[in-house]
Amino acid sequence: MTPPEAPPVHVLLVEDDAGDALLVEEHFAGCLMPVALHPVASLAEALEVRSIDVDCVLLDLALPDAQGLEALTAVLQAFDAPVVVLTGFSDHDLGVDAVAAGAEDYLAKNEVDSALLERSVRYAIERQRAKDASRRLLASDLRREENLRLQRGLLPRPLIDDPRIDATTRYRPGGSNVLGGDFFDTVQLPDGSVRAVIGDVCGHGPDEAALGVSMRIAWRTLVLAGVEEETILPMLEELLLVERVEDPFVTVCDLTVHPDRRSVGYRLAGHPTPLLITEVVRELPDDARGLPIGIAPDARWETHTEPLAPDWTILMFTDGLFEVRRGEGSERLGIEGLTSMLTGLLAVDDEGDRLDQLMTLVEGSHGGPLDDDVAVLALRSHPGP
Repeated sequence: MTPPEAPPVHVLLVEDDAGDALLVEEHFAGCLMPVALHPVASLAEALEVRSIDVDCVLLDLALPDAQGLEALTAVLQAFDAPVVVLTGFSDHDLGVDAVAAGAEDYLAKNEVDSALLERSVRYAIERQRAKDASRRLLASDLRREENLRLQRGLLPRPLIDDPRIDATTRYRPGGSNVLGGDFFDTVQLPDGSVRAVIGDVCGHGPDEAALGVSMRIAWRTLVLAGVEEETILPMLEELLLVERVEDPFVTVCDLTVHPDRRSVGYRLAGHPTPLLITEVVRELPDDARGLPIGIAPDARWETHTEPLAPDWTILMFTDGLFEVRRGEGSERLGIEGLTSMLTGLLAVDDEGDRLDQLMTLVEGSHGGPLDDDVAVLALRSHPGP
């Protein structure tokens, strides 16, 4: 079987001397490398053909409308391709200056033959590819480090020292692996009450993630400062109006487990209602649900109080956990589907294992990685003296 022919290397030749241009063409004709040559006679003509996708530029430094490094600088700015400089004499100093200014190589016309020209163009192209790969790798590393910093801000360590209650968390970015604005936090206060929050900034990306970090830190600061529970969401809305870039809204569930661990109060700003897990799994009442913060300036959020049995788990989550489609169909998992999955996991004693198995079941139902970010916070009581 005959191997397919390699695609030609597109070379832009910027050379005003017709004889020298013909000589370069003859050199390329003797190369093993297939070349598609695009000759122009001036810098102005070269700039006119910037739309050509060239792999390399051969540049004469003595053009009628540009001389020396002036011509090189203009070509480097105009083309995203390596540049090999051609000089009419053995001026090594000028060649070195050209390489220092950004050219990949320099060749004296009277010293060039087919092999040298081919090798210089090949090496210039490969060096450019290596530089591009290094830049992409560096950019990827910087994005990863930025995401890690944002993720540390979104996903703090719970501040709980009561052995009778545990906080277990899980977070997974969406299928694009772009960090979103899901956030959560947990703080125990001096009176023994445990405060918890989970929220979701509308949208994905670094702006939303940064806003989520701001919202979480503001919530923790207000809680630790002793601000009344009913004042937290209105103050978060004031922060949102100042910090947001466009007009995103934020859904929030702000929750308080009272010191006796026998009741819970919660405020819903457009957020999914937590699930209460005892011997069964049920959704907490949502009749006091309010609007997401950032929607209406006069919104109000009432506190709903619910009694708790001695042994309980409260599961807080963002909508990415249940607003998923089942396989390729249009049916969504929904709260009922999520409740059914959790019911099948009641026998799992370790809360971390249960959350991991739940995430696996949801992804399996969806048929792969979830499209939206998912944040989960489970508060579990351990009855004792």
